[in-house]
Amino acid sequence: MSGDSFDVTVGPEHEGERLDSYLAGVLTDRSRSQIQKLIKDGLVTGPDPKGVKASTRVENGQQFTVQVPPPAPSTAVAEDIPLNILYEDSDVVVIDKAAGMVVHPGAGHGSGTVVNALLFHVEDLSGIGGELRPGIVHRLDRGTSGVMVAAKNDVAHRELSRQFQDREVEKEYIALVWGLVQAGKRIDAPIGRDPNDRQKMSTRARRARSAVTRVTWALNLKGVSLIHLAIYTGRTHQIRVHLNSIGHPIVGDATYGGVHRHVSADVRPVQRLTRPFLHAARLKFTHPTEDRTMEFESPLPQDLQSVFDDIRERQEPKEQSHE
Repeated sequence: MSGDSFDVTVGPEHEGERLDSYLAGVLTDRSRSQIQKLIKDGLVTGPDPKGVKASTRVENGQQFTVQVPPPAPSTAVAEDIPLNILYEDSDVVVIDKAAGMVVHPGAGHGSGTVVNALLFHVEDLSGIGGELRPGIVHRLDRGTSGVMVAAKNDVAHRELSRQFQDREVEKEYIALVWGLVQAGKRIDAPIGRDPNDRQKMSTRARRARSAVTRVTWALNLKGVSLIHLAIYTGRTHQIRVHLNSIGHPIVGDATYGGVHRHVSADVRPVQRLTRPFLHAARLKFTHPTEDRTMEFESPLPQDLQSVFDDIRERQEPKEQSHE
């Protein structure tokens, strides 16, 4: 099986970024370390005939060509892990990811991931995403539940990756946040690595990529709001970082300010949460080979629904009996 070649042109918003960082943002199915290896192996060429380095600063209008070698056989191990498959055909598999599952193996997570489960349930999973990421074209955080799509062959993988890269995929999330948030709120703030904590993302990063999140629907309660969100980019921790940046962190998100030790009786059920109240509720894309619209939805899982129901019950006015 031969590899692929990608030509990318730097836009003005990426002026000054490191080449490895820029390419990792463009080729969303590849990690920064994978990009660095491609550069080291001479598989990335640019306007400078002397070659490029991972630390090369890109300029607006520059074009780079990335040669992606044929995928290596996956080194991830198939595991018989329960997986809620919403749809499957010869090109794609759509799942409803459970909270607590990491998407692909990595440091500290060698097993029990979505990839391990997919390799067991799907025989012909694409390997183009890399040795540890077969079929993966996008990710959900470990604590986030909801709809995900994976590619089952290389053609589907390339087309789905393109749709995500070109922002043609519609993604809608449901979150419970602290405070009063109105529908129509738009958050346009670039995201990058937190300068003080490399494990976190931040809107204060020196090197950041554009990111846009919009609140499409909101239900305001005392102390919290249940909101629906659409994201037009897919940055790491995007929704969590954006909501925290405007002072409305996701309830239960310990990393980004969403866990409060003392809460009022009106919202006391939130203390049962063991993860951020964030769910990928809807995913809409074009089938990679059949040119038809695919749309999938996932209802709030029981752990989140029960917390929200109990909050509403506490806040609804009680009917008084009359003699």
